[in-house]
Amino acid sequence: MQQTLPKDVAGFLVNGRWSSEGVPVEIRAPYDGSMVGRVAMADRAALVEAIQAAVTSFEVTRKMPAYERTGILKHVARGLEERKEEFARLIALEAGKPIKTARGEVDRAIFTFSIAAEEAGRITGEFLPLDVQEFTKGRWGIVRRFPIGPVAAITPFNFPLNLVAHKLAPAIAAGCSIVLKPAPQTPLTALLLGRVITEAGWPAGALNVLPLSNGDAALMVSDDRLKVLSFTGSTAVGWDLKAKAGKKRVLLELGGNAGVIIHSDGDLAYATERCAVAGFAHAGQSCISVQRILVHRPVFDSFLTGFVERTRKLVVGDPLDEKTDVGPVIRESDAIRAVEWIDEAVKGGAKVLCGGKRRGTLVEPTVLTGTTQKMRVNCAEMFAPVKTIEAYDNFDEALQRINNTQYGLQAGVFTRNAGLMFRAYEELEVGGVIVGDVPTFRIDNMPYGGTKDSGMGREGVRYAIEELTEQKLLVANLA
Repeated sequence: MQQTLPKDVAGFLVNGRWSSEGVPVEIRAPYDGSMVGRVAMADRAALVEAIQAAVTSFEVTRKMPAYERTGILKHVARGLEERKEEFARLIALEAGKPIKTARGEVDRAIFTFSIAAEEAGRITGEFLPLDVQEFTKGRWGIVRRFPIGPVAAITPFNFPLNLVAHKLAPAIAAGCSIVLKPAPQTPLTALLLGRVITEAGWPAGALNVLPLSNGDAALMVSDDRLKVLSFTGSTAVGWDLKAKAGKKRVLLELGGNAGVIIHSDGDLAYATERCAVAGFAHAGQSCISVQRILVHRPVFDSFLTGFVERTRKLVVGDPLDEKTDVGPVIRESDAIRAVEWIDEAVKGGAKVLCGGKRRGTLVEPTVLTGTTQKMRVNCAEMFAPVKTIEAYDNFDEALQRINNTQYGLQAGVFTRNAGLMFRAYEELEVGGVIVGDVPTFRIDNMPYGGTKDSGMGREGVRYAIEELTEQKLLVANLA
């Protein structure tokens, strides 16, 4: 049942209804501080209701046949397509993502729900011959996957639609109910997606979308009735949540400081374009944004010249301007931090080749060289439009330097040498090695996740479905 809400307050979704019974909170654009909208902040009582709704509705969703789940997911994909520009504009306003990039995110979310619709009908098992010893004659088994239960999902601001889709689409495909806490900076996009999903026919109470304070949201982690915690966000917060999650299955997609190796036999022109365009996308606010660029010394000077020249051509400004390549970072405090880290590197001997300054939340695309591995611009997660470029003399040295970090999400390698490609695949301590492209590359059906402090578990629809299901064995004795 849907109730009428005040025109300027977006209600939250709990137990199949839209509620505005909460303190209104303003959502402001990171670009200019203008108000995008207001949301009603849910409280602990609303979360208690949402968790119970998820538990109750799971008895419905876990029994839904594949064709129903497939139909709902297809309906969601169509709903996103029909409201594509509305979603893109909202992402640009809430997250500060350039409008042309925001449209790409909507396209990705459509794809995510579309492949989830296909995978909903491909949750298979296996037949096991068990008559492998004399005393087991006449026995056989089957293994089938069952939905694990209600899911607690916590999502970040930087992909306010598609990273939410990566929590919700696999859960719907698997037959799991969900309680979602969207990022406080970007709740409007998640709430709008919630409307699309409820309109598609997902059962009442099986999706709950609640803007929450961190204190109130703690119950999502501690309540054992929620069987999975799926978190995308900062490294420190993610591992802290895991320590508090008790018996839950925990999936963490955390930070990174992605490195790319550009060997002398690679396509330098393509590497230059990809490191500049993909690397600076969304002002570097991606866990797999290019941060550290290592270039083989024979081609270092030519790459450096071309990369700086291409970086200077990037347009910085209003995310609603079709020409903008790089918009604001999400908060002014993040812009201040980025410039502090740049200045710290310069004091340590690094050189700024372009950029290095900020205007409010806008940070100029910045290229540094002469850095050391211990500088925060290299060893920590930058999450801002700042790249370091250094030379290396041999490939093994480059691999070692890429691995010399607490993170391990993805790495890029530009080489045409198959031997070097497979050596990188064997030696790099990351969840994904991207050959012939930057580590920022991701398509939404591939397994995605990290090692070390970058997390545990995998997203990518089919792989996420595996995380959200339990294997159950049936043994039959026909002897």
